[in-house]
Amino acid sequence: MNLDPEACYRTLLARDPRFDGTFYVGVASTSIYCRCVCSARTPKRENCTFFPSPVLAELAGFRPCLICRPELAPGARHGGSLSRLAKLAWRRIEEGALADDDLASVATGLGISDRHLRRLVRAEYGVTPIEIAQTQRLLAAKQLLTDTSMSVGEVALASGFSSVRRFNALFQNRYRLRPTDLRKNSQGLDSADALVCHVGYRPPYDFDHLISFLGSRASGGVEYVEKRTYQRSVKIGERSGWLWVSESSKPNSLEVRVGASLAPVLPRILNRVRHVFDTAADPSAIQQTLGSLCDRHPGLRVPGAFDGFEVAVRAVLGQQISVKAATTLSSRLAKRFGDPIETPFEHVTHLFPTPEVIAQASEDEVAKLGIVGTRSRAIIQLAVAVQTGELRLVPGADAVETTKQLEAIPGLGPWTSQYIAMRALAWPDAFMPTDLGIMKALGERNPSRILEIAEAWRPWRSYAGFHLWASLEPVAPENL
Repeated sequence: MNLDPEACYRTLLARDPRFDGTFYVGVASTSIYCRCVCSARTPKRENCTFFPSPVLAELAGFRPCLICRPELAPGARHGGSLSRLAKLAWRRIEEGALADDDLASVATGLGISDRHLRRLVRAEYGVTPIEIAQTQRLLAAKQLLTDTSMSVGEVALASGFSSVRRFNALFQNRYRLRPTDLRKNSQGLDSADALVCHVGYRPPYDFDHLISFLGSRASGGVEYVEKRTYQRSVKIGERSGWLWVSESSKPNSLEVRVGASLAPVLPRILNRVRHVFDTAADPSAIQQTLGSLCDRHPGLRVPGAFDGFEVAVRAVLGQQISVKAATTLSSRLAKRFGDPIETPFEHVTHLFPTPEVIAQASEDEVAKLGIVGTRSRAIIQLAVAVQTGELRLVPGADAVETTKQLEAIPGLGPWTSQYIAMRALAWPDAFMPTDLGIMKALGERNPSRILEIAEAWRPWRSYAGFHLWASLEPVAPENL
């Protein structure tokens, strides 16, 4: 995680948003750390220390700026020299793994001991897993205190703190502020039934292409796109409700509105929104590798998954049929097996069925919806694997192992497993050499030759595939 201080300072002088979230500057004269896009007066070079992450800036004694708000920066960009396990560990901790499990459970999920996990993370990042988690909780709390009208107690619990007393003490010790001090900066956009937050991204950002992709594949009753806004039902644990995502009037950010019933799980929802809208992507790094392939759609993103099981089912349903037909089947499945829910949206009426529900369904019940036998069996087996924990369809899961597990399910081939890895696991290097759209875009029918061509696009082959599909527009990929 070495940074070039002079290059960082030049970026700071330019306030270049393309590097937002890739480093942070601690200012000795104020003991505050900022994003490179901060609108405050640029500090003198001798007062600046540069950090690759908020956790290192805070452990060095700096507190987050109230103007540029480091908690709104796009996600961390991890350099290629870091080990795969270190990247996976950081991502899982950043997304709240330690809020639900202890360190030993997280380590087991990575196939290592908790001792090795601590040693690995410290060697790569210079901090401990607990320090990463603690900083993420504090920054999440800072965002909720500023952006919402949630009480301090609600913010503490939603951010993963076990007690309000512990939260208050740590917040004041780290930030030298009381949690209530941030209320003066609150935007007051909440209503009685909704919370409003923002999520940052690095420009350029092709929002129109991404929202169009989501809209054409929306499962009726569960999600809907209208007037460049994304609407959907949400269930996390025992909490259910709705969310709404749109471009924000704030520079380089999305506006997220969430039903008040979801307040206790708001940080987790924001992490999922970041995943769906691929806000942590670094377009400049991707373009350096893909070159002219990016010219037509600079800032093209790979849509993620709000729920990995949901996207996996959608991928199975889409095998060898049109997008429209697959969407119709997905909507039938949701309305037959998903629970109804009240939302402010006319077209969002159901939750997507959980793996537990589908695992208990009979093959005949699924087939009656017009889903052929092979796919009905595959969907049920997929649900069983997710329900038992054998299969983890979450960002950061091991893509190689997961694709093997998926392809062991009868009816799931390499195309489907790669697509699921790309969207559910946020794997940037997934690729489908047998895809008809990719073949047409490249003018090449030989999958082996296509794989040879795609070698030059590693580790961004997922983005290359989306750029190839986009080059065929208005013709869409045939079975996505």
